[in-house]
Amino acid sequence: MAMPAEISIVDTLIGFPKEGFSQYDFIRKQTKDKASRESEFPVEYMFKDVPKELPTADPVSVTLHEMDRFGIEVGLIGVGDEISRLALKNHPDRFVPSGTLRDPNDVTGSVRKIRQDHEEYGIRALGAFPAGTFPQVAIDDPKMYPIYQTCVDLGIPVFCTAGIAGPRVKSDVQKVSRIDTVMFDFPELVFVTRHGCEPWEQLAVKLMTKWPNLYYSTTAFAPKYYPQAIIDYANTRGADKIIYGGYFPMGLSLERIFTDMPHVPFKDEVWPKFLGGNARRLLGLGA
Repeated sequence: MAMPAEISIVDTLIGFPKEGFSQYDFIRKQTKDKASRESEFPVEYMFKDVPKELPTADPVSVTLHEMDRFGIEVGLIGVGDEISRLALKNHPDRFVPSGTLRDPNDVTGSVRKIRQDHEEYGIRALGAFPAGTFPQVAIDDPKMYPIYQTCVDLGIPVFCTAGIAGPRVKSDVQKVSRIDTVMFDFPELVFVTRHGCEPWEQLAVKLMTKWPNLYYSTTAFAPKYYPQAIIDYANTRGADKIIYGGYFPMGLSLERIFTDMPHVPFKDEVWPKFLGGNARRLLGLGA
């Protein structure tokens, strides 16, 4: 049950160090409490040892160095900034492009942007954060339906945050129960949850058992805090459904993640699928 040493790891949520956690500006603008508005990292209360002091002169090299330290062969990154686009251009063997759903309130604009990113960058996934939209748009909101259909048409999965939001914004839009309706209406859609699904992780397991194209990624969780229901599911019926995702450098260091990782009690046959095989299948990366 120990984590094998030689596995080609795919990280389904990784990025590059930036000055001042500027990637969270959109959250700070939406929060109302003083602590969130004044914090560089609006969910810092949930994390310890946040990697704040990383050099930013050559952010791509920093991330590649950390990936090499811990055996991560491929990382899924956004295409929305110059650093990411440079990484994709210079290291196409190490980074895989993902689109980001910025404002589903603009349905037409969102669909056009997904198609544009697919044509220009070859995105292999779309990331969504319902609680981070403003005004908020729920997982099962009709505004999301043209976006889901576009992903189906392009053959790319949606990686969507589900469960109680970390930032101090409303979380109703991310209730796991909402996914049931989406999977019913879009049986061809590949839907991967992000950020834990808590406190509805047991419901997430029930829904994954029910819906063939529903998956769970472990993003934003240090391995010591992986929900027991998810570990049990991976070790029984769900080995093909649980996908590794990190949170570097947004909230967790890879050192923190992979110091914890060997203590996760996955069965031997689960590790290769969890750390790389399942992600490769969903992202079309081959063996």
